[in-house]
Amino acid sequence: MWRNPIKVLFLNLWFLTILIGCQQQTYPTDNEQLSHEEQIVIRFSHVVGENTPKGMAAIKFAELIKERSNGHVEIQVFPNGVLYKDGEEMNALLRGDIQMIAPAISKITTFVPEWSVMDLPYAFKNAKEVHTYVESEVGQSLMKRLNKHNLISMGIWDSGFKQLSNSIRPIQNLTDLQGLRMRIMPSDILAEQFSIAGAYPRRIDFNTVFHQLQKGNVDGQENTLTNITSKNLHSLQDYLTISNHGYLGYLLLMNNEFWNSLPKNVQELLIDTLEEVQKWEWQQAENLSAERLQEMEACQCIQIHYLTEEEIEDWENAFKPVYDYYTENYGFKYIEALPKNQFH
Repeated sequence: MWRNPIKVLFLNLWFLTILIGCQQQTYPTDNEQLSHEEQIVIRFSHVVGENTPKGMAAIKFAELIKERSNGHVEIQVFPNGVLYKDGEEMNALLRGDIQMIAPAISKITTFVPEWSVMDLPYAFKNAKEVHTYVESEVGQSLMKRLNKHNLISMGIWDSGFKQLSNSIRPIQNLTDLQGLRMRIMPSDILAEQFSIAGAYPRRIDFNTVFHQLQKGNVDGQENTLTNITSKNLHSLQDYLTISNHGYLGYLLLMNNEFWNSLPKNVQELLIDTLEEVQKWEWQQAENLSAERLQEMEACQCIQIHYLTEEEIEDWENAFKPVYDYYTENYGFKYIEALPKNQFH
């Protein structure tokens, strides 16, 4: 019996397409909105090294998404500010040139200044308190404020707690900061904090801190141990104070319009995977911070001072005017909800 070759070819191609679809489509289960010829690309730009908790988590996130979407969704990670620098990535996200960033919370205070509650000195004792605060009703209300700026938050990643370093003298008492030019992130609260201590805060992009220290344009800086070591900042500093005076974390942000354009099943894939990676990243931040401190102790390349409990109490009391500054500008609601104020 004669068969139409075109019809046979069509039937074979149709069967092959169905077969491939059944073999590849494991997660997400409903993939009909995404053809096999299409690929959703999410460009993820950040400014820290790949050997930091954020850098490692970004890579893990990309790998899991590629595996779970069978290559249909690709996360392209650009670390170390190679695509956009510290002060450029937010505008690039809002323009739609990139689809995802993970800026330090201080960086978004220009849009939602109330977020600077996270920058308050000694606001949190540990990362668990931070996570509890962010997941609370007050924390979620801060998240929703981002929507007005075409931003959606996908979660929070830890860097850890900040320490102080400088090249002039040991910092044991708060008065030791007097006259020092200290690099800070762009945050009015951080500027107020160092001004109260008698220092001169300098808002400088993270990717240029090494050169600014090298040139002597600033005397010191504050950051987490993983960020300090990843950029080798300690090689230019003589003194390090383990003060744990402030939390440093990152908000995972996407362009809201881009997010809404994604198929529902892809959104679910991203949310589920980020929830898993977030927990993994939190543990990495804790582990790596401890490892980096041990390495710095062992290298004997920088003089380290650990604040005692009494010294920390003195610092915390001296920083109370920073809380007054926040209250005067943004109200008491977000300070009142801090974990340390829930037992009074």
